[in-house]
Amino acid sequence: MGCRQSGEMLEVARRALDIEIQGLEAVRGQLDGGFSEAVKAMAACTGRVVITGVGKSGLVGRKIAATLSSTGTPSFFLHPVEGAHGDMGMIRKEDVVLAISNSGNTDEVNAIIPTLKSLGATVISLTGNECSAMAELSDIHILAKVPREACPIGLAPTASTTAHLAVGDALAVCLMEIKAFSQKDFKRYHPGGSLGQRLSLCVDELMHRDNPPQVNAGTQLSDALNVLHKGGFGLVAIVEENCKLLGVLTDGDVRRAVIAGSLDPRNTVDSVMTSSPRSVKVGESAAQVLDLMEIHQITVLPVVGHDGCLAGIVHLHDLLGKGKLKFSNGSFGQSGA
Repeated sequence: MGCRQSGEMLEVARRALDIEIQGLEAVRGQLDGGFSEAVKAMAACTGRVVITGVGKSGLVGRKIAATLSSTGTPSFFLHPVEGAHGDMGMIRKEDVVLAISNSGNTDEVNAIIPTLKSLGATVISLTGNECSAMAELSDIHILAKVPREACPIGLAPTASTTAHLAVGDALAVCLMEIKAFSQKDFKRYHPGGSLGQRLSLCVDELMHRDNPPQVNAGTQLSDALNVLHKGGFGLVAIVEENCKLLGVLTDGDVRRAVIAGSLDPRNTVDSVMTSSPRSVKVGESAAQVLDLMEIHQITVLPVVGHDGCLAGIVHLHDLLGKGKLKFSNGSFGQSGA
């Protein structure tokens, strides 16, 4: 590239950055009571802050969730399409949901907002359109509208995604102030090689052992479904009277039975459960369990003792350090669920 071309590209880059800066300045001036209400709702949240969005907004959402989690506010990302197909089981009435869309008219996200609200979650929207469907559907709205995109044809999300990312950072910083999140707290969440250290632990050090969702073989399916719903893992273990694991019932098992027209709540759970399910044993390393989950695309597994009796439940988030006993996660459970 010649000097002339190089100089031209620097001008293009500076112009793009100027547009992004202008966008941030515009959003800074737009902050109002909606932002303050959002901060209050997140600070008062006794569950988790759930972020959702698709496309570029989804990528921004994942970063915001990571920032919140690492600064003292438990958070995770929920893909709206997966949410519409079973992952809504992760949502609790104590949760606060932050939905992100520049247009505010993203069908995939707007489609799940009524369900999120029916589950009792508070829904906050972050959009660039105060008159959008998402702004109307949500409990709280944060406006982050940029004058224009840095993209020369005005189509690729650029200044808008920068603005939404910055608002996410602003939310995290405000929550850190409210919670008096200190340098000591930050180090606790960011120990050197923390994931490697965590994966060297035994699974029984990370599993949920207190009252794991379980029912006895022969239990009426309607009762098992109630335990599945209340358990919050997307899985209920089916055991013998001596607690030996016989099978599991997952959200996926129920969905497939509904599609097949074979779901009769009057039947016993044995008629629908997955027999001889995948499980892990007490004493196995978290790294081994993570490998098994990745290979078979499983997010939650029963943990059994060497006698085959149910000892607990482990979720993918527990292995990755995103949920250890702070909350119950929903999931699809076994492979293919």
